[in-house]
Amino acid sequence: MKHSISILLKSPKFMIGAVTFVGMLLLVTIYPLINRSDPLEMIAMAFQPPGDGLLLGSDNFGRDIFLELMYGIQTSIRVGLIAGIFATVIGLVMGLVSGYLGGMLDNFLTAITNIFIVIPSFIILILISVSIDSRSSLVTAIIIGITSWPWTARAVRAQTTSLRSRDHVHIAKISGHSTPRIIIHEILPYIASYVVMAFVLQTASGILSEASISMLGLGPYNTISLGILMNWALVFEAPVAGAWWAFIPAALAIAVITFSLYLMNTGMDEIFNPKIRS
Repeated sequence: MKHSISILLKSPKFMIGAVTFVGMLLLVTIYPLINRSDPLEMIAMAFQPPGDGLLLGSDNFGRDIFLELMYGIQTSIRVGLIAGIFATVIGLVMGLVSGYLGGMLDNFLTAITNIFIVIPSFIILILISVSIDSRSSLVTAIIIGITSWPWTARAVRAQTTSLRSRDHVHIAKISGHSTPRIIIHEILPYIASYVVMAFVLQTASGILSEASISMLGLGPYNTISLGILMNWALVFEAPVAGAWWAFIPAALAIAVITFSLYLMNTGMDEIFNPKIRS
């Protein structure tokens, strides 16, 4: 484990992505502690350009966009992480059970996975979001998580199917170990690196999904996220007013966060994928 981490720290792509992501995370955590103002407080004229104490100007309500951006990044990352956890755990359990046990259960779980793959997850996400009256950031994250697990389940199933025929798994069966113990101790460690990579991708996907549905007005209520900032800019015609500062910083933040996560995943893939490494 320590050897893998030491190798990973030597990957330029992983380190650039990790430093960028952690740096942004520290910024959005520390700045609100320094500036304790209410991000929804109206302190300027509508669409006031950057300057006069406003780093990124004001939005349509005269609120400090930079402060809103800090809270928005916080919310979007939190939604992405929670969605990533849900999607990864669901996909991991489905894939492990399906791949190891096989038979009718495998056919049933594979059929469910295929149904979710065939129907675009974004459509399911929109339908669920529309049907829920009150949506917090937590509820939004859970909805995203339970609609984005299929590809993780399919990939984990493929690896588990290959691993279940290995000698060490057969020895564990002969020794009388239970199925959960075999899955946890004999199979899971061999796909642990992939699980981490899947979680990173699911987190990035969760952030993009939240931004997408929030731009449509179907995101969380009573909070600020990057998607909601984009939605406000579109609804109140910031592009028409020439107020680039109302939407470009939020769009750039989404791009930087997701790109840093994808860069981390690429770095891990180059280290842990034998085909690429060779």
